[in-house]
Order: sequence, then structure tokens, then C-alpha cells
Amino acid sequence: MPIVAQSTETTDWVSRFADEVIEESERRAGDKAAAPATAPVVVVASGLSPSGPIHLGNLREVMTPHLVADEIRRRGYQVRHLISWDDYDRYRKVPAGVPGVDESWAEHIGKPLTAVPAPKGSAHPNWAEHFKSAMIESLAELGVEFDGISQTRQYTTGVYREQILHAMRHRGDIDAILDQYRTKKAPPKQQKQQKPLDEAEVEAAEGSGAAAEDDGSFGAAGYFPYKPYCGNCEKDLTTVTAYDDDSTELTYVCDPCGFSETVRLNEFNRGKLVWKVDWPMRWAYEGVVFEPSGVDHSSPGSSFQVGGQIVGIFGGKQPIGPMYAFVGISGMAKMSSSKGGVPTPADALQIMEPQLLRWLYARRRPNQSFKIAFDQEIQRLYDEWDKLDAKVADGSALPADVAAHSRAVRTAGGELPRTPRPLPYRTLASVADITAGHQDQALRILSELDPENPIGSLDEARPRYDRAEAWINTHVPADQRTIVRDEPDAELLKSLDEASQNSLRLLLDGLAGHWSLDGLTHLVYGVPKVQAGFPADATPKELPPEIKTAQRTFFALLYHLLVGRDTGPRLPTLLLAVGQERVRALLGE
Repeated sequence: MPIVAQSTETTDWVSRFADEVIEESERRAGDKAAAPATAPVVVVASGLSPSGPIHLGNLREVMTPHLVADEIRRRGYQVRHLISWDDYDRYRKVPAGVPGVDESWAEHIGKPLTAVPAPKGSAHPNWAEHFKSAMIESLAELGVEFDGISQTRQYTTGVYREQILHAMRHRGDIDAILDQYRTKKAPPKQQKQQKPLDEAEVEAAEGSGAAAEDDGSFGAAGYFPYKPYCGNCEKDLTTVTAYDDDSTELTYVCDPCGFSETVRLNEFNRGKLVWKVDWPMRWAYEGVVFEPSGVDHSSPGSSFQVGGQIVGIFGGKQPIGPMYAFVGISGMAKMSSSKGGVPTPADALQIMEPQLLRWLYARRRPNQSFKIAFDQEIQRLYDEWDKLDAKVADGSALPADVAAHSRAVRTAGGELPRTPRPLPYRTLASVADITAGHQDQALRILSELDPENPIGSLDEARPRYDRAEAWINTHVPADQRTIVRDEPDAELLKSLDEASQNSLRLLLDGLAGHWSLDGLTHLVYGVPKVQAGFPADATPKELPPEIKTAQRTFFALLYHLLVGRDTGPRLPTLLLAVGQERVRALLGE
């Protein structure tokens, strides 16, 4: 048994899969002593159907093999990460909520995705290219290296011709395998069957965005694992009525339009193998060693299990195929690309840096579900990320956390671009909120956060600042935005009791000497302590519980006087944003 080079960081889930994939690749090549430089190219794969917006759940289909492939590259092996664009799949339904798309797109149901017009206003030639392009841009930003394969091109140029003919010759063997798992038995052979035999899997696959079709068609001539696209209406609502193995003559009829023709399959390129045959055929054709699948394709009788038997017909082996769990969004259920408004990687990258998004996928095992925050939770996630970053820098992080961090910030090809001065996301969001797009004012506030080491340009805080600003502008409701008062609340100031007036005086007296983020934090938390007779730097353990109540009351008073609400951005950031002179005026000095 060869000694597989281990990751220098830890045996996290990525490293463990990398070990298995390398061993399996060498076992298949029959060269168990091969060094990384001379070992066979390791093939991992992903499959994406551009049937609609490619969402953050679909991204796990790519990130799982990407992380494993990248670990293998770090060990010196050659890796090929295939992304199979299932753009020759049928157009199944009109997704809701897609801009530039209306009910008229229903007339294209049944056509290949590359034969469906792109949404109105798109610069792309067809439906598939429109949705592929956004994903390709996002993967580039995420540092994902891949080899994209268009299934339209593969099928229409005859690349799979021998595999199709082989499947047709062995259709009886394929039918026998599929029959073990069908939830509906095949109808009598004189009947035509157009609907999927496994509706449950089709619905599940539709939710995951994966390609899904029926097991094949039954007609008077028997079972066939191949679907021609109609030469008249371009749809796949066809039934094969005759086929001759020797001549490869195939006759089909299209039920909706009535068109029929006879073709020679050894020179015909307008059709494809059905999904449960197509997938294992590709495993064998490409020599795939690792490809994950969603829970909908990993259940008993589903595509991955059935494919494990069918792949042998093509002389191949089933890849190592971990099941991955769904990815959710804060406050949302399982994502489905058939529904409008589903967040995509591009949406996430608008409000978070690539490192954070990579980290969310790297730190959880594939079978663990997790959520991506588009609400206030994103600030906590960034706080957690920054703490990890600091721990990695000082050497106090746990090995598994170091590994996840490393996979987030760099690939085998090098470091991802990062923000030079990664200021706290919540601080940047507060500044962007308060300044409402005025960059000069934002720079003034940010430069006062740390007077001893001020930033000289907003570029030092980018791209994180831009992400925080985008989050404020696109995901924070207008009624939650911060608007500083133009004039003091004279009525409230006049109604304050002596204790409240004293708390404001303590704050105002300390402003000049504490004008920095840390200084103001110390000041606003210290005022209620001093009022109660304790030192301003007393720790929570040294204070009675009522001090917390007094702090909340004091904070609420400040928010009302500054922004007219009970809550708002962190007070130290808010005070810096408002500026000393205006703070003094609004607090009644």
C-alpha cells in the first residue's frame, strides 16, 4: 500500500477525502507506487443544470470537489475538476420570478436548454448561457479552477456516439437494472410512456437544480434509454417506435406535433441518453474518481445508487460519492432553482468577501447542513471569521480551524486577494449606513477609529467596505436605516431627571479624551458604572446585575437623542460618525 502524502495542516474532512481519492485513482491505474509527479491525473466532477438561477445550494456541488481537488493539488498531484454543464437537458418549467421572463416561455418546455431564448434584455444567445455566465464569473472570484464541458456540444458533435450505440445494444441490461428500483412498473409494451417513472426523484432533483429525466421510453418496440429531440418542434416528447441494432436505424414519433422520421443513430446527433444512464456513462467516459451528490440523488433507488450498477455496462466504476446536505439562507427553507428570488453565489459575493463564502463551505462536512446569512447574522459571521483570523495569526487556533482557514484564504495556486485593513464588518456597515454613500465622510470616520494608526484611503478597507455598503443598501429595510437627528429633541432633554442629566454630562466631559473607537467604547460602558460608584474599568464580575440594566437604559437614551429610536449602530461607531460638535449639540450642551 502506498504512503499517501498527508496534508501538512490536519486530517480534516477535505484531507480524508483526498486520501481516499488518491488511493482509488492509483488503484484504478494499477500503479500503487506512483509518485505524485508521475501518478495519473485525478478526475473529480460536478454537474450543474443552467435551468434557472444557479443558487448557493448548487454551489456545494462545486465547492465540495473543488476543496478536495485543491488539497490534492497541494500535494503535488495533477487534478482535473470537471464541471459538466447539463445544458442539453430539457427545459422543464418556467421558473417564477426571473426578470425578463413571462408565461410565453412555456411554449419552449421540452426543448434543450440551449434552444430556449434567453430572458429579455440578456446579452447571451440562449437560456443556458445566460445562467451559466453568472456562475462562471462567481467561480472565478472564488478561485475555483475547473474544466467546463457543455453537454450540448458533447452530444451534438457526436462525442458520445459510441456510448449511445453501446447503451442501445445493452438496453435490456439497463432496463433490468432500472426495473429493480422503479416506483411505478412499466406499462404494457403496447402503451406509450412519456411521464417519468420516478416522479419523486424528478421533484427532488428539480429542487436541487440537478438534471432529471425519466428512465427511458416504452413503446411497441420495447424500452429505450435514448430520447431524440423532435426534428420539427425541437421537443423531447418523443417515443422510439423502432430500432435496428445492425443498421442503427431508429424511428420515432413526436406525440404533440405528430412529426415522425427515421434516422441512423450512428450519424444522428439530436438526442441524448436519459439521466439515469447519462450520468454513469459520463463517469466511465471521463474516468471520474470523485463526485458528490445531493441527498435527493443519494437515497435508495436514486440516480447515484442505480448509476453504480449501470456504470459497469460502460466498463467504468462508480466514483467516491459523498452525499451533501442542503444549504439554507437565514430565515428561508431549502432552496430551489425553480422558484424566483433564490440567492445565487453572485448575490452572496455582493455582500461578503470570497474568503468568508469559501470558509462557510470548508468548515462543515458535506453531510452537515448550514445557512448563509443575508440578514443581521452576517455581522456575527464576520466577527467569528475575524476572531479565527487572529487566532491563526497568533498560533492559538485548533488544527481543524487552521485547515478550514487555509482553504478559505488560498488555493494551490496562491492567496486570494484580500482587504489590506480588514476592519470589523459591523463597523463598516454602520459607517456606510450613517454616511449614505458620502465617501469623504466615511473616510473621516474610519480614520478616527484608531488615531494612532489611521487609514489614509478607503481603498485600504476595500473590498470589505464595499461589501458592507452593499449589504446595507440591499438587505437592510429602509425603516431600519440610521438617520441622525437634524435638531436636538428639546422636549426629551427638558424632561430628563437629574440622574439622566448627570449621565449625559459624564459622557460629554469625556468625549474629547476618548475620541477613538476603543476610547468611546470604554466611555459609554463606563458612565453607568461611575454613576453607581464603581470604577469605569470595573469588570462584569465586579459589578452587580443592575449595572447591565442601567447601561441599557443609558444606551436607549443616547439612541433616542441621536437617531430617535431605541436602538441603532454600535454607539461608539455612531458617536464617531456624528462627530464631536454635533454630538454635543444633540445631547444638549
